Amino acid sequence: MAGKVTVVGAGFYGSTTALRLAEYNVFDTVVLTDIVEGKPEGIALDINQSRSIEGFESKVVGATTTPEGGGYEATANSDVVVITAGLPRKPGMSRMDLIGVNAGIVRGVAENIAKHSPNAVIIVVSNPLDEMTALAQLATGFPRNRVMGQAGMLDTARFTNFVAEKLGVSVGSVKTLTLGSHGDTMVPVPSRCTVAGVPLSEKLSAQEIDELVTRTRNGGAEIVALLKTGSAYYAPSAAAARMAKAVMEDAGVVMPVCAWVDGEYGISGVYLGVEAQIGRAGIVKVVETDLSATELAELKVAAEAVRTKQADVQSL
Repeated sequence: MAGKVTVVGAGFYGSTTALRLAEYNVFDTVVLTDIVEGKPEGIALDINQSRSIEGFESKVVGATTTPEGGGYEATANSDVVVITAGLPRKPGMSRMDLIGVNAGIVRGVAENIAKHSPNAVIIVVSNPLDEMTALAQLATGFPRNRVMGQAGMLDTARFTNFVAEKLGVSVGSVKTLTLGSHGDTMVPVPSRCTVAGVPLSEKLSAQEIDELVTRTRNGGAEIVALLKTGSAYYAPSAAAARMAKAVMEDAGVVMPVCAWVDGEYGISGVYLGVEAQIGRAGIVKVVETDLSATELAELKVAAEAVRTKQADVQSL
């Protein structure tokens, strides 16, 4: 074991991510921070007391931070930083409704992280995801390959789950893919979806696939509406933690993530949901996959929608 990972924000999402990362037992230290005094320290103490039961040695450290940058010393020299800070959605809210308030929070966090961990890889999960990823890169000044967002892993996992439930098969037999933005211009890729190696289109009608695509696109809102307070965190934290693990292990795993696209698919100069090879440097390379003409057209539409909003974050 080696290395250090920081999770910023000790809400349900952040604390669950810290727990998953600790239980992986691949980092020496997992740092959990929050602006609520004592909360991250309490959660860290609780997780550490589970170590002998679950059989992991990773040490969890809690640190209360201030918006002015106090407390960030505990995060110094982190290899990976997961930013979950910000407000979650309430029922009826879109992810975009959060942009103003969360931009201020994410900018402050990103600047403090850059100061204390200048070589870190950053994984952003704060909403609206694509815009906050772009903002974190601007605020840190880091090379774009070292800042990525968590979206495609989660959306793909939701799509996979819905297909498996619809067909009554194991989730392990289902392979799906979603690209584009984390939101209205999400681009599920049915042409790349299989069930036990058989194309999804041979298992479900076009209308049935469309219904699952719509449910995937609204996957977060469906959970927000049911919970009434807060938003999803079990599946999102699993996705973020797997990305952090892939960075630390330098395994070259290919995952759908929000990455800087510069020429791939004929799209340039925007953070967008694509498949990418993840390693110690962050995004090693964007992996282009074969898309149908319709899917490629949808991806280009998503890129332009996101581009417009990402241009706005520079002033936030």
